[in-house]
Amino acid sequence: MASSVSGKSPARQRLPAAERREALIAAAVQEFAHGGLHGTPVERVARRVGVTQPYVFSLFGSKRELFLAAVQRGFEIVGAAFARAAEEHAAQGGQPGEDVLREMGAAYVRLLQERPEVLMLQHQAYAACEDPVIRERVRGHYARLVERVRLLAHADAERIDEFFRYGMWINVAAALGVEDLSVGCEWVREELRADGK
Repeated sequence: MASSVSGKSPARQRLPAAERREALIAAAVQEFAHGGLHGTPVERVARRVGVTQPYVFSLFGSKRELFLAAVQRGFEIVGAAFARAAEEHAAQGGQPGEDVLREMGAAYVRLLQERPEVLMLQHQAYAACEDPVIRERVRGHYARLVERVRLLAHADAERIDEFFRYGMWINVAAALGVEDLSVGCEWVREELRADGK
């Protein structure tokens, strides 16, 4: 109120480093999802949050660490979606097992529709696994996600394996913008007709 009386604009509020770090991770999820590790300048992430590139490096140390923070956040988002689906299933009186896996799968499909950057970031994470440090971290995140699903679903190894195989099928289908990957599905037949086969 005093600023409007004096004619001065209010002072810009400085955010704590923890809040800036969170904002940078959120921005990195968006940017790395589209450009990948090698195609995304750190400056673009910094600009999205309104900070300088040196400031980003003061918090993350390197572009790789910023990328890994974004990848970790992507896995956390997926894990949280699975946990919410399992909680809702239990709250409605559902029993652990196949039904909860079905609901977790449906929650995953909804997540990819609502936040496609989560899907693309997963693809970018796997593509960057030529870097051994990234490969080790991504393996760790994936292993923990598998274990989280196992504990949430109380399902046997075969059903968990099937759940993740289907999840990868969903990832590829979503990336291609199709609903089916079957040999005889319509879009595959159309592609082959276009090739003259």
